[in-house]
Amino acid sequence: MSIARYGRWSGTQDPWGNDLSPDEVLAEIADDLMDGVDPDDAIDDLLRRGIEGRMEGLDDLMERLRQARQAELDRMGLEGPLQQVAQKLDEIVELERTALQFADDDLAAAEHSAQLDRLPTDPAGQIAALQDYTFHDEGARQAFEDLVADLRNDVAQATFGQLASAIDATNPEDLARMRDMLAEVNGLAARQQQGEDITEAFEDFKERYGDMIPGDPETLDDLLEEMAQRMAAMNRMMAGLSEDQRRQLAELAAQAMGDAVDLQFQAQQLTQTLQGMFPELGWGQPMPGAPMAGQESGSMSQTVDWMQRLQQLDELGQALGQSYPGARLEDISNDDLRSVLGDEAAQDLQKLKEIERLLEQSGALQRKDGKLELTPKGVRRLGEQSLAKIFERALAGGVGGHRAQSLGGDAELTGSTRQMRFGDPFRLDIPRTITNAVVRGSVSDPAARDHSSRSGPDPRIGGSAPDRAPSRPTVRLAPEDFELAEAERRVKAVTVLLLDMSYSMLLRENWDPAKRLALALQSLVAGKFPQDTFHVVGFSDYARRLTPHDLLVSSWSRTWGTNMEHAFRIARRLLTAEPGAEKQVIMVTDGEPTSHLMDGGQSFFDYPPHPLTLAKSMAEAMRLSRTGCDLNVFMLDHAPGSATFVEGMVKRAGGRVFYPDLRDLGRVVMHDFLKNRAA
Repeated sequence: MSIARYGRWSGTQDPWGNDLSPDEVLAEIADDLMDGVDPDDAIDDLLRRGIEGRMEGLDDLMERLRQARQAELDRMGLEGPLQQVAQKLDEIVELERTALQFADDDLAAAEHSAQLDRLPTDPAGQIAALQDYTFHDEGARQAFEDLVADLRNDVAQATFGQLASAIDATNPEDLARMRDMLAEVNGLAARQQQGEDITEAFEDFKERYGDMIPGDPETLDDLLEEMAQRMAAMNRMMAGLSEDQRRQLAELAAQAMGDAVDLQFQAQQLTQTLQGMFPELGWGQPMPGAPMAGQESGSMSQTVDWMQRLQQLDELGQALGQSYPGARLEDISNDDLRSVLGDEAAQDLQKLKEIERLLEQSGALQRKDGKLELTPKGVRRLGEQSLAKIFERALAGGVGGHRAQSLGGDAELTGSTRQMRFGDPFRLDIPRTITNAVVRGSVSDPAARDHSSRSGPDPRIGGSAPDRAPSRPTVRLAPEDFELAEAERRVKAVTVLLLDMSYSMLLRENWDPAKRLALALQSLVAGKFPQDTFHVVGFSDYARRLTPHDLLVSSWSRTWGTNMEHAFRIARRLLTAEPGAEKQVIMVTDGEPTSHLMDGGQSFFDYPPHPLTLAKSMAEAMRLSRTGCDLNVFMLDHAPGSATFVEGMVKRAGGRVFYPDLRDLGRVVMHDFLKNRAA
């Protein structure tokens, strides 16, 4: 029985889940891995570019964030608070002048007008002068008092943010309580910096001032960080103004706070403490790009809100950039990104965060000593993907008539079984399948149930139920019970792939297609012909056997030489180790032999090819042909001169030479391989 549990929607859940598959992610970094790029760097590149049509990468999110920041910069300006106060003062003075024109006492009206004419030009000076002015018009007087009250609350909001939302800055008692709270915060911060445990003291502080503290900070550091962000935004707004504007705004704030000198002192002391604790907040630095004027004109607190928004965008941009030491995707806040770019961007970010975990859980990658590495399973998956791409071009139907594990029922049973997988032929081993179900305990006994139902009186007739014949036990099959009867292939083959690894293969950009071909053939043999044997031999100045993981080397040695003689010798040894099997050798090269082994085992190189090199290569090719193998050479250099010797050698050995287009190498080799296996 399945149980579903439902919780409250938090806005962070993805109702559809992460629909990315490990194979899809691996395919996105396959080219980099094939080129020898470290898995860490390959994943970093994927995180930057994302997956087209599936999710945006960090670079796309950064560009969208840049556009959002520019739109925010255009919205407001730094001189808004001064403009807004100046505009309201102009309206108040104009209202008073209009009333004076209709005053009964011309002498008094003239005196008042003269006072208005002598008002200072800056808003702070005007407020100071108007506080000593006796208004003639009651409406103008009330508007001025409202302006002073609003300005005092605005300054408090600009300085303390949400802390000031619980008080009325025009109420002396509220201001005194704010002062006391800041004094205690300064004291707690000092005690903590001295190494004292202030946990209990902070809890007591929260009990007394909980109504003034936004949210529920767990520690003093949480509270100080929020206050620091607000005060730093106020500080940076002031830093962006001209010296004269900065002076005017400071005087305006001081004029508005009036007699709250103790509160201003505690705020200044706290600001100094926070600057030392949070230097990364850009104290004293103007906000980059912040204009003087914008589409809107905000109050002081609204302008500081705007600065905090810009600060948030900048911090988010730094996290998205991941260019600082120790950067991690976990540093990027999903909630912050959602608030700026929307739900879809937050979901894309979550998918990016899960990419590495997805590959590690699938077994394709593992982190060892702090570094990501491809596992053998990951190498196999790369080979399967290369094979799939080649099959898209190489085959129009199935794999042909190879009599391997039977797809048509003509194979001979081996007597061995395995669990059935999706895509297998429906060749059940019935006894093993039933046994699996019985062992799993899926047998029910209807007779026991019948006996239980007959043990009491039959309510329909008031007596006992009549006896019935016992029922047979029932076996319930589950998908995991199905066992496949494996079939024996009639033909076993051993294939040796000889890959030219001379430096010319890299210079001519031939190595990458050859490497993909090797991984694809390895995957084909392992998946479709599991009883076949497949070897990869790389050769340059010497020849050596290669594992699939060896094909993904990140570096290339500047080695000159194409030692076909040594490659043929190793291939002959591998073929003769499996008598009775069909044998074939596939060689991928871009030129003629230029190296051979001397008597002491050292490699000899010469170009143009030394006659002894040609003779030794020809002799070893003939020895290889006597094993009964098919020799197929795929020449990647179409220049007639470079292939003259190879054509003659292969002709004498009874093989074939192909000249595929480099882009078609995989298709041609795969088609020929399957054709030979079907023959």
